[in-house]
Amino acid sequence: MAVPKCKVSKARRDKRRGSNWKLSAPSVTVCPKCGEPVMPHRACKSCGTYNGRQVVSVEAE
Repeated sequence: MAVPKCKVSKARRDKRRGSNWKLSAPSVTVCPKCGEPVMPHRACKSCGTYNGRQVVSVEAE
């Protein structure tokens, strides 16, 4: 059975693991109807359209 020869400190362990867990920012597109920023493959929150058609009814403010 494999047994570690020396204890690996938390700093050394976390330095090794740190480069693999970087989060990337979500991509944002522009709604073609109203111009608001929208996450891709989701209905627009301001106008309620998706793929060129009205999907969600949005109340006027």
